[in-house]
Amino acid sequence: MEEPRGGADRPRPAVAVDIGATKIATALIAGDGTILSRVRMDTRTAAPRIAEALCELVVRAAEPVGLAGVAGIGVSSAGPLDLVAGAVTPVNIPELRGVAFLRSLAELVPGRPTRLTGDGLAAAAGEHWTGAGQGCADLLAIVVSTGVGGGLVLGGRLHGGASGNAGHVGHAPVVVDGEPCPCGGRGCPEAYASGPSMVRFARRTGWRPTGRGDAVELAAAARGGDGSAVEAFERGGRILGAMIANCAATCDLRRVIVGGGVAQVGELLMAPLRRSVAEHAVLPFTAGLEVVPARLGTDASLVGAAALIHHAQRYAGNQRVAATVVAG
Repeated sequence: MEEPRGGADRPRPAVAVDIGATKIATALIAGDGTILSRVRMDTRTAAPRIAEALCELVVRAAEPVGLAGVAGIGVSSAGPLDLVAGAVTPVNIPELRGVAFLRSLAELVPGRPTRLTGDGLAAAAGEHWTGAGQGCADLLAIVVSTGVGGGLVLGGRLHGGASGNAGHVGHAPVVVDGEPCPCGGRGCPEAYASGPSMVRFARRTGWRPTGRGDAVELAAAARGGDGSAVEAFERGGRILGAMIANCAATCDLRRVIVGGGVAQVGELLMAPLRRSVAEHAVLPFTAGLEVVPARLGTDASLVGAAALIHHAQRYAGNQRVAATVVAG
């Protein structure tokens, strides 16, 4: 698929939107992945009028070139997704369920594509395009934040599965009869390794926050030697490691990229995660699995949303990866 061209034969930038449970990030992103401008809003602030708020954010992000100067709009959202309807039903964002925002966004850029994919898939696309996944044809990217998500690149292309929800590793149970999960199941990695889940565990086992009581404060307490806080990250890392080993054996992966807001705590989470992977990924074809931090940090899904526009054939080449709307 041809990339839309800009002045002096350069690709026009794309507007990227990343909808998460905590914030909605919007950016203008060039054809090489460079972020040219960015705007964000708290999701709870936008929730009462979320479709309108998304349109306003896109307009603000596009200001350096104007809406007429963008190649299209790529949207990453927490899921699950219904790509046929172009809708999302996020576990952690009830206000977004059933809201038809894709058509409203498409009408801002008539004749150009507006595409929607899951945040895990977008993270995989972003890291594969310009981040820690460059040159690796078979990888899993996971996002550890308010929830736990993931996305797969297999054979060098984004892999959506039958419904566009492949890589939904946060809700692939690894503990039989385990902790209840916000999705309604039990034993899911999200019930152990998301920021809110680790905070709940630490509170149950004796941690007494003095501030906001979030994952940032929990990490500070763990660095200060609080036993309950340390064990919360150890527990979360062990569960994530088991899930990663499971995925590596199932999909024959070569690399796993760990990103998201909670993953920014570094070795508090990564050290127990790597130990768990080493313990569980013992078959010869999984033993060499690389586990690396996301190079794009919390921008991975945002950059991946832009990849849906800039490199559509690789990252949005079939209807099982992204929903596409082209208005008027």
